[in-house]
Amino acid sequence: MALKKLVSETSSPVFSLPYFVARDEGYFAEEGLEVDLVRKGQREAVIKPVEDHHLISAFTTKSSFEEGEASLYRACEWGQIRRSYDSSRGGQVVSKRAAVGSQAIFVRPDDPANHPQDLANRPVAVNFHHGSHYIGIQTLEGFLRKEEINVVHVGGPRERFEALRDGKVEAAAVMEPWITVAEKLGYKLIAEAFYVGAEIADPNLDPDTFTAIQRAVIKAVHKINQDPRPYLHYLIADVPEDIVHLDPADFRRDRLRYAEPAPYPAEEFQRTYDWMVAWDLIPEDADFTQIVDNRLQLAI
Repeated sequence: MALKKLVSETSSPVFSLPYFVARDEGYFAEEGLEVDLVRKGQREAVIKPVEDHHLISAFTTKSSFEEGEASLYRACEWGQIRRSYDSSRGGQVVSKRAAVGSQAIFVRPDDPANHPQDLANRPVAVNFHHGSHYIGIQTLEGFLRKEEINVVHVGGPRERFEALRDGKVEAAAVMEPWITVAEKLGYKLIAEAFYVGAEIADPNLDPDTFTAIQRAVIKAVHKINQDPRPYLHYLIADVPEDIVHLDPADFRRDRLRYAEPAPYPAEEFQRTYDWMVAWDLIPEDADFTQIVDNRLQLAI
């Protein structure tokens, strides 16, 4: 029997690892599916950090999902709320994603900063409308006044790390595998926080197909949680050898957190949406039913 084919867009592999594992271990095939995982368009480092997030699209680069070439895309909770708001094809949040992400703010090894208050008014490299942007603000606002937080758009995690390394910014927020890169090279960790993500889906994706995808992803989550080391080559491949050589043993296992995907509750949406409105990260004219459709997830 021919497998049903669909496309899922990926960004950093740490967020889509259950999809890679479900493919490699044959879990998608067991569900009668062939899932093609396509990488999101390559981000270009900006020549000069951008300070105004209104100048950057929530999709940032060419998006296979937004152009109708992919049925699914997963990223941070805040970013997916914004993308669902902006989506021209009617994409909506359909579930929490399996990956529980982590972003860590680093400074160079010789920087005098030792705690978040030391970053007052200093530029922190992020990727606007992505996890580093939102978690960077949420982490720092516990220590600094709003006007003292200075996040600037630089690009993807590699671009942010290189901007920090080369002295173009004074701090940077990065996820795995770049947290491990920074730690292995002796960069100074200032703060770290974990956060949930979400899936957005094509409105034409049928519940039966999504249910089958999620069954395969859940199997992959349990497989990763048994031992993630056989799959860390996906993260390692994102780091050029001329920056640093990584081995699976370099990674802290407690940072690699994966959970069964679940519906996205209205109360969690409202808390996050209200915070985004307060920071002028999204207009205040949307509601839960516009952004979220748990119908697919509830079909499991």
